[in-house]
Amino acid sequence: MAQIEKANSLGEWLDQRLKTRALMKVLLTEYWIPKKINFLWSFGMVLVTLFVVLIVTGIFLLMYYKPDAGLAFFSVNYTIMQEVAYGWVFRHMHAVAASLIFLFIYIHMFTGIYYGSFKSGREVIWITGMLLFVLFSAAGFSGYMLPWGQMSYWAATVITGLFEKIPLIGPDLVFWIRGDYIVGDATLTRFFMLHVFLFPLAIILIVAIHFFALRTPHVNNEDGEEIDFEAEAVKYIVSDKKKSKVMPFWPKFMAEDIFVMSVVFTIFFFLVFFGYSFAMDPINFLPADYTATPSHIYPEWYFLWSYEVLRGIHFSSSLGLIAFTIANAIFFLLPWLDRDKRVRPMHERPLVKIWFWSLVAVMIGLTIFGKLPADGGFAWTVHIGLLLSILFLVLTLVVLPLASYMERKKEEL
Repeated sequence: MAQIEKANSLGEWLDQRLKTRALMKVLLTEYWIPKKINFLWSFGMVLVTLFVVLIVTGIFLLMYYKPDAGLAFFSVNYTIMQEVAYGWVFRHMHAVAASLIFLFIYIHMFTGIYYGSFKSGREVIWITGMLLFVLFSAAGFSGYMLPWGQMSYWAATVITGLFEKIPLIGPDLVFWIRGDYIVGDATLTRFFMLHVFLFPLAIILIVAIHFFALRTPHVNNEDGEEIDFEAEAVKYIVSDKKKSKVMPFWPKFMAEDIFVMSVVFTIFFFLVFFGYSFAMDPINFLPADYTATPSHIYPEWYFLWSYEVLRGIHFSSSLGLIAFTIANAIFFLLPWLDRDKRVRPMHERPLVKIWFWSLVAVMIGLTIFGKLPADGGFAWTVHIGLLLSILFLVLTLVVLPLASYMERKKEEL
């Protein structure tokens, strides 16, 4: 009893100074979520949790990592993996979380596209979400370089070399990014700073804006229905919870989140202990050697689709870079490329539904062919890569505006 009274007095003391109860209402008990949503809406919290895992494991790895071209590989593959107690667990957790976070980003992104969550006042939510995708991609690339393995070195050489094609400033920009004429110690130090400080800080800032932007139009639902959240909240609190279209984030929706996260983390720890190889390229267990170019250089799986767009336009490196830039920027413009401004799920939009699944299929195809070499017995993949790259650009720039416009005009008649 005394402990309960002590806890209550502490809670009141904090509430008087920090308004903790009001904060809990705003963030949890009176933050209203539509009832008609499914488990796909839980991946936002899954992503936040995985980001926390990346930070915690990253701090541990930071204690032993040496951002030096002569010591980096040794510090990762010998000190952390063999000398430090359970160091291998933290490295596996970091690598697996980095790969899974991109899988769930894609799921989260395409859920938003399928249910039209990028339209009708939710443009800022969508744009900040895409900014997070870009920042996580940059953080993933910079982190991929830090082990200073063979694929780390050559992937960094190829990717930083892309900027050389930019007119006028290209060569100088490449020198500034690398800190030298070639990828070396200066490059590693710069990417280390970006990975452990600048990118995480930027991600935290954009996540805060992303969640803040979500409070005004509120969360979308399976039907795209416009809900009067204030009226439905009053109904939930005062009259009939069952007839209300909303529920509190805590404990109702959070219970669903916890269940989904339990499933995700069961898979996560299985991969950490038994399937970590999917997140760690075998070639990267060889130390970086600038005298031995790998026969096939490729990035991590989550970059393969855009890498294939770059590589697919094989007849012109400048056009390939332009296509690569458009492919990565085009998702920012989806709220304006979709000419039907009504919020509706894809299963209620027959033409755009075909566009959606075609886009998913093309991106999966680009990912598959991006992993294959483009020479020897696989030289034929160059032609398929070119076809898929052009198809991707046509789908996003031409088919979506046209299909959505035709649907809107058909229903207006």
